[in-house]
This record gives sequence, structure tokens and C-alpha cells, in this order.
Amino acid sequence: MAGRIRREDVGVVRERAPIEEIVGEHVTLKPAGVGSMKGLCPFHDERSPSFHVRPQVGLWHCFGCGEGGDVISFLQKIDGLGFTEAVEYLAGRVGVQLRYEEGGAVRPGDEPGRRQRLLEAHRAAAAYYAEQLLTPGAAVGRTFLAERGFDRSAAEQFGVGFAPQGWDHLLRHLRGRGYTEAELTATGLMSQGNRGQYDRFRGRLVWPIRDVTGDVVGFGARKLLEEDQGPKYLNSPETALYKKAQVLYGIDLAKREIARHKQVVVVEGYTDVMAAHLSGVPTAVATCGTAFGPDHARVVRRLVGDTSVGGGVQLASGASTGGEIIFTFDGDAAGRKAALRAFSEDQRFYAQTFVAIEESGMDPCELRQARGPEAVRALVAGRQPLFEFVIRSTIGAHDLETAEGRVAALRSAAPVVGSIRDEALRPEYARLLAGWLGMDFEGVRRQVAAAGRAGGGGREQVSGARRSDPTMPGPGERPATSGGVDGGAPGRPIAPDRTDPVAKLERNALEAVLQHPRYVEASAFDALAGDAFSVPAFRAVHEAIRAAGGVGSSTGADAADGGAWVERVREEAAGTVAPLVTELAVTPLPEDRPDAVEDYVRGIVRKLVDLGLTREIADARGHLQRMDPVREADAYGAAFAELVALEGRRRSLREAD
Repeated sequence: MAGRIRREDVGVVRERAPIEEIVGEHVTLKPAGVGSMKGLCPFHDERSPSFHVRPQVGLWHCFGCGEGGDVISFLQKIDGLGFTEAVEYLAGRVGVQLRYEEGGAVRPGDEPGRRQRLLEAHRAAAAYYAEQLLTPGAAVGRTFLAERGFDRSAAEQFGVGFAPQGWDHLLRHLRGRGYTEAELTATGLMSQGNRGQYDRFRGRLVWPIRDVTGDVVGFGARKLLEEDQGPKYLNSPETALYKKAQVLYGIDLAKREIARHKQVVVVEGYTDVMAAHLSGVPTAVATCGTAFGPDHARVVRRLVGDTSVGGGVQLASGASTGGEIIFTFDGDAAGRKAALRAFSEDQRFYAQTFVAIEESGMDPCELRQARGPEAVRALVAGRQPLFEFVIRSTIGAHDLETAEGRVAALRSAAPVVGSIRDEALRPEYARLLAGWLGMDFEGVRRQVAAAGRAGGGGREQVSGARRSDPTMPGPGERPATSGGVDGGAPGRPIAPDRTDPVAKLERNALEAVLQHPRYVEASAFDALAGDAFSVPAFRAVHEAIRAAGGVGSSTGADAADGGAWVERVREEAAGTVAPLVTELAVTPLPEDRPDAVEDYVRGIVRKLVDLGLTREIADARGHLQRMDPVREADAYGAAFAELVALEGRRRSLREAD
């Protein structure tokens, strides 16, 4: 078996893979200063963006949770890939042919190429199903689509295919392409019987389910034949690729429109997604055989770019002050129940959450057929705030014509209002509730407050968010602890708060050196002594820079503002220091005017060199004062000459400014 991927090939992949594109498929990124981009961290819940990407150096870092790294580590963390799988995926995207070291050690559980093989098998299966839709045996599938208003073009747009009747059509097709029994089992495309493997999907219309990158990771299949004894919809089982709690059908087609419009419309089925997109609602997605859950919420929030603090104000009028999450449900009891479930997830959003209810019970697919595309657009446009819908549904179950009914409705609805965590929004809905019930506001307010205290409602809980402002102390600037909300990341070096002016200068200088080495006066910086930095963590970074050859080395000069220079420093850094190197290389500089960056870098490094020279001069003077100029004449003369030289260097440096 081939061993590890050659180091130089990993370097080529890292250099060629555009980190802003890869990260941008999962996070909505916005400009954040010179050469920097930012968005909501995909690895912890936060309200303000603290996740930064610096394309020039190919690195990312979150100033909220302390995670960071390069494009490879991002894919490893976001998709749960092994190192080899992440490199192979990126190599396939950027066209790099990988070479492997024969006999090299393989990471545990990191069989080279396994994920890529599974993805290729799914891609081949999707192409096979799509071809089968055009065959005579798929007439029933084409009829199903036509009856719902989908033509051949629509089928091609969404990759709809047909799984032919029979037990081993796809099995034989994939075996012919060299896939082993173990690989076919791992795909989830096959079932296992007494006589061996057979096709999981047979005689069904098939939709490929893609992840946010566009890779096919599973399939959903709809029953068409009466003799089919299976469920109406049958999805792929859980596999290494397919996690139904994390996948949203249509996300690959909708992601850019979601980011552009700051809106996502959650519908209930594959044909609903198709109908919505074809009706001019390109932000529609659907869950795959499961309720909308926490992992779905995280995916949606990242794409919407949900950054409003507290979500702004969700107005009862439906006016929008930020991103929108719109759930569409049928107007029947099941639809209302689904909307109530969505309410429990609403607290994960800081965008506004709405429901769009079709009172006649038609789903978007049926609505498009019956009334045309404009009816689907009108359904979405007529959305209703989720809080309002839930509260009205709750009180609607009671007879408001009687005093007893109104009191019962209040007791049912008060916990709902009390559970709204937005403290500015809660009293507004208490006021609305009083109006809907025709009751005194003060009495309703007290009932809501009591319900909130009993249920713990109203408390802001932003799990994992330690801070989101990169100007505040970050990882590597506090004593390392066991982690958690207030402590630094475990294993990080100790460093002081930025309020220490010396520490701030040292940090800013290292940021400048790592990000813009070509603007640094190498002769001055590389001449700094090993103890030029007073902060232990920054001293360790300086040592890594020296070990990498210094700014004046060919690595620093040739790389200019590229990632090769920083990667070399990261490689030289000790394990606990490398994350700090990443953070410093990604931190936005205080100077964000492109034409002023060079002067800023030169100036901040000169200040650091000046500080170092001042420290050396103080030490030299102290040493000189402790010497006897008569008995130690020669040594005294040499020490005096050194002091004069240091003072001359500092004078020249200051005159250059």
C-alpha cells in the first residue's frame, strides 16, 4: 500500500488551493481590511464575525474559539476528513497529481484515497441514474416528473435520475469500473442479502444529494411502482459521506443566492426545492428525511452570514432588519406541528425566522402546478414571523369567547413568550399577546415574566463564544487553562494582555513581519538578539523566524507576501507555538489603507528594533558602570566601544524616520 503523500506535493496543493474559495463554500466572507476577509466561525456559535481568512498567506484563524490553520486543516475540521483525504480532495480540485512515499507510515484510519474513491463512486452512480432516466424502462419516472410540471431540462438541472428495476444493474456498472465489494458497501448504494450485495434503489426516481461543495454524498429515491413494498421515500443510509442531520438538499445550488439575498427558504421535499427554484425562489433547500435540527441551523447561519447582534428586532409586521430564515409548511395540523418544532430551533438564529403557510394545504410543487410560479413567490413573500405564528397557534386551541378560555390561552402562551431570549423582543410580544387575548397588558406581562423565570427563558446563551473582537486579548495572550469560555486554548504559550504597550508593539511587529516580509528591513530585524522579545510566546515566534532563515533568507524574500514564508515559520515553530504563528499571520493589521501598509510595516519594525537597541544600551551602560576603568582598561575600552556602536545604530535608525 502507498504511504504518505510526498511533502513537496502537499506544499503544491496548499499553494494552489484558493483558501478563500474553499472556506467561502461554508462561510460567507466579507472584506475585513487589507488582504483580509471575515465571517461567522463555522466551529462555534457566535453573533459577530470573528473568523478571519488571509488569502495571501493561505491561513485562517478564529479570534473567538482560537481555532486556526491552513486550507488543509480547514477541510479536515469542517468535513471530518483525515489529512490524506483532505489533501486528495484538494488535489483533485486544483489538478495536482499526487505521489506517495513507498512504505511510508499511514495515519491510523487514514487509508489513502478512501474518501475520494467513495465520492467518485457516487459521481458515477449519479451519472448512471441520469442516463437511465432516458431509457424506455424509465417511462414511469418521466411521467411522474411531467405530471408535476418538470421537463427534461429541469431534470438535468437537478440531476434527477432513475434506478432501473432489477437487483444488480448499478452493482454491475460500478464493479465494471473497478470498485471493490468493500468500497461498494461503504457507499451505502448497496444492500446486503443472503446471496450477497444488491442495488439499494430499484424502480425508483432518484435525486442526488450534494454537500455544500457540490459533491454527491447520497441519494433520495421516490417509490413509483405499486409492487414496491418499500417506503414512499428511501434515502441513503448513514455513511462516512452522508450524515442526514447535516445535509440540506439543494444547498449546492442555493448557497450563493442564500449569501447574496441573506435568505434561506426551508421546504419539505425534493420536488418542492425544484418547484421553488424554477419559480424564482433560488434560496430553497430541504432536509433529507429528518427534522430541521441544530446541525442544519449551523449550516444555514454560516451561509446567511447571520451576524446581527441579538438578531435585531423581529417585527410583527414582517419587516426585515437582517437575514431571514423562512420555513414553509402545509396548512394542516402536521404543518403546524412542524412549525412548532422549528420554534425550538429559532433560538439558534440571530437572523429573523418566519413561516410561510399555504392554508389550502398545497406544498410549493402543487402550488406551482395549480397557480403558477408567481403563487410560489407570493407564498414566500407573505411569510409570517415565527414567534407570531407559534403564539397565535397556541392561543387558537382555546375558546377566546369565554373568560376560562382566555385564561387557559394565556397560561399556554405565556411560556412561549417567556422563552424568547431576545430581551428587547419579549415585551413586544407580551404586548401583542395581550391584544390578541383582549386582556390587560400588565397582567399578561407578569404572567410572561413568571413563565420566563420558571423556564429559564430570556437568558442569552451563546455556546462556545469567548469573544469576537480581534482587538481584544486572544489565544496566546492569557495563561493557558483547560479551555472553556474564559480561558485560553489548552497548550498555548503564556502571553500578556494587549494593554501592555511593550507586548502590543512586539505583537504588531511580528504580525507585520509574517504578513509583509518584503517591506521589512531584513538587516535590522535579523540582527535582533535572541532575547529581543520580552514576552515568552513572542520570543518563541521570533526563534521560529530565525530558524526559518530570517526575513532576509530566500524563503522570506521569494515568498514576498505569500504563504510559503509563513508555512516555513510554522514548520519551525514548536507544536504549542505554531497556532500563535497562524493567528499573527491572519490578524488584520491596524493600518487598513493599501497605500500606507508599507510605511506602517517599516515603521512598526523600526520601533521594535529601537526598543531592542534601547534595552541593549541600558544593559551596556549598566555593565560599564560596574567595571573598573583602571584595572580593566582593555575590557572597559571594548565595552565602551560597544556602547558607542549601539548608540550610533539607534541614532541612525531614528534619523531614518
